This record gives sequence, structure tokens and C-alpha cells, in this order.
Amino acid sequence: MKRTWWKEAVVYQVYWRSFYDTNGDGYGDLQGVIEKLDYIQRLGVDVVWLNPVYASPDRDNGYDISNYYEIMPKAGTMETWETLLAEVHRRGMKLIMDLVVNHTSNQHPWFVESRSSRDNPKRDWYIWKDPKDGGPPNNWRSYFAPSAWEWDEATGQYYFHSFAVEQPDLNWENPEVREEIYKMMRFWLDKGIDGFRMDVINLLAKKAGFPDAENPYNISYLGNNPGIHDYLREMHDRVLKHYDIMTVGEIPFVTPEDGLKYVGEDRGELQTLFHFEVADDMPSWDMLRFKEIQTKWYEGFKGKGTNSQFLNNHDHTRQVTRYGNDGAYRVESAKLLATMIHTLPGIPYVFQGEEIGMTGVRFDSIEQYNDIAMRNRYFEEVAKGRDPEEVLRSLQPLSRDNSRTPVQWNDAPHAGFTTGTPWLPVNPNYKDINVERDLARPDSVFAYYQKLIAMRKKHPVMVYGDYEDLSAGDPHLYVYTRSLDGERWLIVLNHADHESRFTLPDGFDEAGKQLLLANYADVREEDPLDGAMLGPHEARIYRM
Repeated sequence: MKRTWWKEAVVYQVYWRSFYDTNGDGYGDLQGVIEKLDYIQRLGVDVVWLNPVYASPDRDNGYDISNYYEIMPKAGTMETWETLLAEVHRRGMKLIMDLVVNHTSNQHPWFVESRSSRDNPKRDWYIWKDPKDGGPPNNWRSYFAPSAWEWDEATGQYYFHSFAVEQPDLNWENPEVREEIYKMMRFWLDKGIDGFRMDVINLLAKKAGFPDAENPYNISYLGNNPGIHDYLREMHDRVLKHYDIMTVGEIPFVTPEDGLKYVGEDRGELQTLFHFEVADDMPSWDMLRFKEIQTKWYEGFKGKGTNSQFLNNHDHTRQVTRYGNDGAYRVESAKLLATMIHTLPGIPYVFQGEEIGMTGVRFDSIEQYNDIAMRNRYFEEVAKGRDPEEVLRSLQPLSRDNSRTPVQWNDAPHAGFTTGTPWLPVNPNYKDINVERDLARPDSVFAYYQKLIAMRKKHPVMVYGDYEDLSAGDPHLYVYTRSLDGERWLIVLNHADHESRFTLPDGFDEAGKQLLLANYADVREEDPLDGAMLGPHEARIYRM
């Protein structure tokens, strides 16, 4: 496989509204990102991914865009954004922007025109259908609502929305729409950004004829439909191939075989993807399932395409809470999960706060939650007669607000995030878990991330090495190798709240082994590895 800068990158995701607030309005802002760039750089990452900052009524935290060419006032101004880009570049890092082109806000001028009358020239920029049997055109659900269709009284038709009612889907079959999107993409690329993270990019093509779904609750019918690869090849030919950039597609409901159609190096579409077999389909830790997923995707992509590694983001609960131990072994567990993500094949993503082991949160009432998907689901279930307390408890573990609470900078009020009232309450554990405290400790989660990221820059085996799982069938130990050009690394992880005995697999010789990194301070290189008793959530990396 060709070696490229983006394959070797580590990406840091900035969900800016929860990052750092400089004007006291309770929302993080672009000036806050600028002021904390030295902190991000200190971690050693190469690329900053910025969640949407475009003009938006903010019904879905910026994923409902009303103007692709303006900056949301909450975030700042275009001038501040341009300063941010320059400052990122000045520090030798790159900036990728969120591209949200499956849908717009219902307040976007395109949609305002589209819904003004049936014969408006922009009517078919969106998806409008007549009622069927006096109701919606089909039985599809949306991500955020019981129906994907919203009735428009004025024009007597339904419009389609894969997400909230306020997020109507664009009609990608219309070449005018595509042309307008490509123009907008060039606008940002010509400003000097280094690529796009593409929001639900596999939803652009819709199932022909919009047939009823056999099971409307399994919403995979929204994605990966015929025509999607034509759109992405056209996007690549018209825009992407003319710039040296990184593209990563958010692609739910996808197998490795399908995934390769999006990112195969011979395909001329995208470079990398996020799949969601872990984040969407594994609600809590399942070691055997996780190993199967890793092997399947590695074998499916080997030599042909590039994957991503992540366990949390702005849509998925913080990894140490969901997949690790956020109690007695929080620090060890945070380091183990980091070791795993940064040594498995694929580009590692760090979600803000992950690098200090921030945890999920449980608020006492639905009123404290902001997540539109969770709130809609809560009220839908309560309306069916379910006990509100029970509904809240069932939705808390996977609420998107788990990862959206503000970054904990220090132990000052609101964790130093804002001098005002934060848009979302700060996690109450901020006095114990915060950046200032982590930076002061040589054995902190942050310091461990620095080491991992520095190793990746120095050792191509972490990026390009072959992967082999040596522990299939073991529910606690995850043991695998990465090998490249005669160099072989052994990664040993005890993902459990108890000790586990490690047996050196056949074909390995302890003589000359080199301990590269360990998350327990008392491990020495000369200690025998075969028969070693590994502590709870212990992680080690050896060069054999």
C-alpha cells in the first residue's frame, strides 16, 4: 500500500461548543480552540477535526445548516475561523471540517424556496411526495423521529427527513444540487482546509420508489443504496482529486466488503471511513465480538483500503465508561483502551477529553439533557405509557450527552470551561479529573497518550504493519502482533477487573525482548513475560 501523510496521522476531534468558552456565553467558541491549540499540539496529534461551525438554528448542534458560507455566531466569525486555520497550520497541524450534505436546516434559503410552492424552481432540490392512503408515503422511521416524513399543509405534500423534522434531506438525484454542493466544497478547500469528515455520506442515495420496509425499526434502508458510488465518484472527480487532502466518510450499516467500495484505493471515492460495528452494535464491552470485528475488517481491507479506530465521539458515550472501567481502574483502563486504539490497524481518533480519561455522566432528569435524539425517544416512549423513571434510566447509558459535557480544564467552577452558565452541565467529577491535574503528573493518562502518539510517528510498524490476533476465544486477554519489514511487536492487554495469567504463544522467544510501553509503573523489561500475572486493565507493548 502507498504511504501517505493521512495514513500516518492521529486525529483530534474538537466538539467546539464543549471545548472552551472565551466570552462567557456558556458555549465553547473558535477563539477558545485557538487559545488551547498549544495544548492540542502538546499531545502530538497531526490533524484537528472541527465539528460543524456553519450558520445554523442549532436544532441538532450545528448539523442543521442554514448557510454553508457563514460561521455560526455562537462559534465566532469568519475572521476568527481564518485565524484558527492559520494558527493550526503555523503549529504544523492540519484542519479538517465537517461536511454535512445529506440534509440542510429547514431554515436554509433553498428549503424556504422549495416549500414555498409546488412549482418553485427549487422544489425538487428536496424530496417531496404525495400522501399514500391519507398518510405518509411509506413506513420509514428517521433517526430522530417515528416517521421520516413531515406533512406540509401549504403545498399538500410530505417532505423527507432522515434526521429531525428540521433537517430535510437534499435530493441528490438533482444535478443542480450536486453542482451547488461541489461549489461550496471548493470554497472551503480553496481557503486552505486539509479535508473533510463527511457526515452520514452513505445516506445520499435513496431506495428507488421508496418502498415500505419489512422492519421499519431497522433503519439500514436509509443507507448504502444504488447510486451512492456514482455520486461519490463524481464528487471525487469534480472536487476531491484536485487537492492533497484527507477524506473520512461516516458510514453506518456497512460491512468490510461494502466499505471497500467507498475507500478502496482503486475506487476513486473516499480515502477512509468510520464504520459503526463497534459503536452502534456493541452497547457494552464484548471482547470476543470486538476481536472478530477487528479481524474481519483487517482482512477485508488489507492492502486495499484504510480504516479508522475510535471508541467514542460526540455521538457515542465516553469509552472508559462504556467499554472500560470508570471507577477503581479508570486510569489503567483509559490507558489500556488508548493502547488498543493506537496499535490496531487504522487511523486513531482522539475525542476531546479522552486524553485525560473523562467519563460519561448521569443527569437526574430529562430536563438536564440536550440530546435531541434522546429527548425525542424519551417523550415517544413515555407517551406509550412507560414509566418515565425507567425510560430515563434505559436511555442514559447511550445518550449522546455523555460525551458532550464540557472539557474539564481545572477544578475552578464549571471546570474552568466558562465564566457563565454552561450550555450543558459539567460532569460533577471535574475536581478529580481535569487537564491541569493531568498535566502536572508524569504518570497521567495525558502523558501516556503523548508517548503512544510519539511512538506512532517514529515506528511505521504501528501504521503499516500486518496484524495477527493470537488470542481468539479469550474473553479477557487481547494479544496481537504488528509486523513490518522484519520488525515484530507484541501487544498484550488484560481487559478485565481481575488479574489474568499470560502464556507466551508458540513461536516467540523472550530473549532480547524490549519493553516499549506499559501502563503499570512496576513492569521491568527483564521480568519474565511467559507466565506473567497481568494486573486489572494492564497493557504492555513489546518489541520481540
